Amino acid sequence: MSTFFVSHGAPNPILHNSEARHFLEKFGKNLGKPRAILMVTAHFEAHRPTLTNGAHPPMIYDFGGFEPELRSVHYRAPGSPEVASEAFKLLDEAGLNPAFADRGFDHGIWVPLVLLRPEADIPVVQLSVEPDKGAAYHLKLGRELKPIAGSGVLIIGSGAATHNLHEFFRGQYRPDSPAPDWVKSCGDWLDRKITAGDTEALVQYRMLTPNGAKNHPTEEHLLPFFVAMGAAGEGAHGNRIHTSQEYGVLMMDCYQFL
Repeated sequence: MSTFFVSHGAPNPILHNSEARHFLEKFGKNLGKPRAILMVTAHFEAHRPTLTNGAHPPMIYDFGGFEPELRSVHYRAPGSPEVASEAFKLLDEAGLNPAFADRGFDHGIWVPLVLLRPEADIPVVQLSVEPDKGAAYHLKLGRELKPIAGSGVLIIGSGAATHNLHEFFRGQYRPDSPAPDWVKSCGDWLDRKITAGDTEALVQYRMLTPNGAKNHPTEEHLLPFFVAMGAAGEGAHGNRIHTSQEYGVLMMDCYQFL
């Protein structure tokens, strides 16, 4: 089974027409029905790989300043303690010291899944990122999860191809603003390296990418990408299956890894 990275952007794409929203709605119809989804979310940070193992995850509305109706969204997919345990075992055997948490769906989970799978009929397990450990560590973590991807579990990283919230909240960009050069050059560099499967360059993106650190002042929104690519196995490469931007500075790129 392929693995994927999706950019979820701001918490409100489910309320507005956009290229990214229409892509996710259409793309979800072609995903089939895996036995579970293991989703790596930028909004679940920990100091060790942490998996959710609750059977009925509640909702988390981890944002402010957006439309109040977002707080009435309920994504009612079950969890999967079974799949969480399978992933835990793989990470434990790799010496990565995993943990469990009974935690709800943050918007990095429910924003894309409301569009990809509105039926909410596939169990969902969440996996944290560890921002203090960087890209190479998350690529390795993903590779340890490859057997899960081979057993009918769909692995999705949920973050953002570019994510500078300081620029976003300055308010100088409209929802349909074009990406400035410092954003587009970073997205294009990532695409070239992902298409080539150049993980050696990708794990050094902050040094090698044009404006890499400017587009990711903190790393949590790109780390899910490395887990998803790693889970596709050694030698994997990615295909950019969608590209668009919102508010100029948020590239909404999505990738499939093979």
